Amino acid sequence: MIKVEDNYIEKRYDNELLIIEPWGANSLRVRSFLDQKKTERKNALTEEAQYDVSKVKTFFNDEKATIVNGKIKATLDHRDRLTFYNDKDEILLEEFIRLRAVKHDDGSEDVGTVEITKDFNSTLKLKSREYRANNDGPNFHTKVRFESNKKEKIYGMGQYQHPYLDLKNTMLELAQRNSQMSIPFYVSSKNYGFLWNNPGIGKVTFAKNLTEWEMFGTDYIDYWITAGETPKEITEQYTSVTGRSPEMPENLLGLWQSKLRYRTPEEVLEVVEGYHKRGIQLSTIAIDYFHWPKQGEYRFDKDFWPDPESLIRTLKKDYGVEPVISIWPTVQSDAYNYEDYLQGGYLVKVNRGIRLTMQIQGNTVYLDTTNPEARDYVWSLIKKNYKDIGIDYYWVDVAEPGYAVYDFDNYRYYAGTALEVGNLYPNEYLKMVYEGNKDTNDAVVTLVRGSWAGAQKYGALAWSGDIDSSFEAFNNQVNTGLNMGMAGIPWWTTDIGGFHGGNPKDPEFQELMVRWFQYSTFSPVLRMHGDRLPHSEPLSDSGGGSMPTGEPNEIWSYGDEVENILTKYVEIRECLKDYLSKIMEEAHKYGYPVMRTLFYEFPEDENSWEVDNTYLLGSDILVAPIMNYEDRSRKVYLPDNENWIHLYSGQEFEGGSSYDIEASLEQIPIFIRKSASGQFKELLAYAKNNFN
Repeated sequence: MIKVEDNYIEKRYDNELLIIEPWGANSLRVRSFLDQKKTERKNALTEEAQYDVSKVKTFFNDEKATIVNGKIKATLDHRDRLTFYNDKDEILLEEFIRLRAVKHDDGSEDVGTVEITKDFNSTLKLKSREYRANNDGPNFHTKVRFESNKKEKIYGMGQYQHPYLDLKNTMLELAQRNSQMSIPFYVSSKNYGFLWNNPGIGKVTFAKNLTEWEMFGTDYIDYWITAGETPKEITEQYTSVTGRSPEMPENLLGLWQSKLRYRTPEEVLEVVEGYHKRGIQLSTIAIDYFHWPKQGEYRFDKDFWPDPESLIRTLKKDYGVEPVISIWPTVQSDAYNYEDYLQGGYLVKVNRGIRLTMQIQGNTVYLDTTNPEARDYVWSLIKKNYKDIGIDYYWVDVAEPGYAVYDFDNYRYYAGTALEVGNLYPNEYLKMVYEGNKDTNDAVVTLVRGSWAGAQKYGALAWSGDIDSSFEAFNNQVNTGLNMGMAGIPWWTTDIGGFHGGNPKDPEFQELMVRWFQYSTFSPVLRMHGDRLPHSEPLSDSGGGSMPTGEPNEIWSYGDEVENILTKYVEIRECLKDYLSKIMEEAHKYGYPVMRTLFYEFPEDENSWEVDNTYLLGSDILVAPIMNYEDRSRKVYLPDNENWIHLYSGQEFEGGSSYDIEASLEQIPIFIRKSASGQFKELLAYAKNNFN
């Protein structure tokens, strides 16, 4: 039975309740409930869905139920297939169906046996929406299939460690892992955006022959689709229903300093003083993991950090540097308060085996961040031991969570099984910090290596995780960062030089540090971090002192030539601060990414849709990173209908063409949009006077 109401379409048939309704401007939400059991879930759609009621129309004719919301239209036909159109009546997305039907003498039809039209020339019996029971539990294995357009390009979906900007013909796991963030929203070259609004574990395949969304344990289907004239319009509509980033404080737009790991206040102050003597104003310095006695206690180890309040006061008042404190969602079984976690039911449960979800410096279990009482308990410890002594910024590490074994079917949360809700984990951890901080700190910024759709509203500053320290890994990061922005996460950063390894005395690694730092200068956050080799011996055999540390990772740790180059780029970063503040304001107000694909600003330039590993910082600075060892030039495409000024030489180039651009070790290809060059006089003058 199909019911067409003033502002929604509803179909009930056998084991499914299907609802299509307006959800924000030019947008529709589609939900399918198994056995017609409707349950309200917000998932990523946490904001009020505002839309113009006068632009909503519903009607039924030609055996089709139709709903229109501004620039988007959906039809549900007699074969149970949904098709989405823009306001020009062009198909944006169409459910995939391969069934046959029999026509009776009375004109009625039954899907399933005999072909009656060209569209039905198949015996595959594939439905667009499919539920298959998991015999070991109450959940279902679901699939939603769409027709594939071979010319379509797909961008977004979060962070995956591969080199692809266009995600067409890829398969992506819908799960969080270290260095992987599943954010199931994409922007299509056909001018629509699509959100898979189910936080369970699964996969999506953007194949040549079909697109298929697959979930391994759920009882509903939920997706959202929006139509717009440009990628910017699509971004605005998406973030209007999922949320936008808070304001980014200007004092966080400089250099963030970190390494594995500063072990004492003396080590922290020595580094801060080193930058101070060089005339470099740090934005932050990180106090990394195992500054605590035991995981889950959320406090400083007094044996090595005897007076943290004094240290925090000195950093902030004497040096103007914000401390960033690492916190983990892990609890050691020998922590003084482990029994509190057990009594409260605050820990992740397992369906089989021993409850041991990670081993590092002891037997540990993960906090259940989906449990609001667990979040309240942990925040009470954070507030007492960190917040109340002046710490405003947090590094939410291992927030995927970083299971030792990713057996998602084995973990169970307060909100449901990991298969049902696993991708909510990092968002709920971010939510704890955001809600605890927002009353006293409007600008909540939280460094995190796990994020799902909507994480931006909780102040997620996502970073690329524990990636390799190599040019090969670097080659994955530029396009990855652009896809994070297209997925609605405007704040994104990397460990400069990668995390795993890197010897400061190795010439190839020194060059990698230079190239990575140059790229990161033109990113949302400029952040030094990494596990440099070789390791030093631990300070003790107990508590936080039992963890080793890596080699120094300051800009002077890589020799005089590298320090000289990196110092120049710190100065460039200083010249960019006003511009960066403007871009951050756009992210806050409209949801725009900080780093943007060329087509994001130049959608009418067809060539810009073919360019990757090149991007715009905001709307006016074009960046083409050098990503390979000993490369001293690269080809750069400059978008059409604009002239571009080379940062270092001041030479003017006409847009709409590609050029071979020289790039000594001191330089990477950077171009300023000529029409906006007036705001970059200081930057252009500095580059002219300080670079070869």
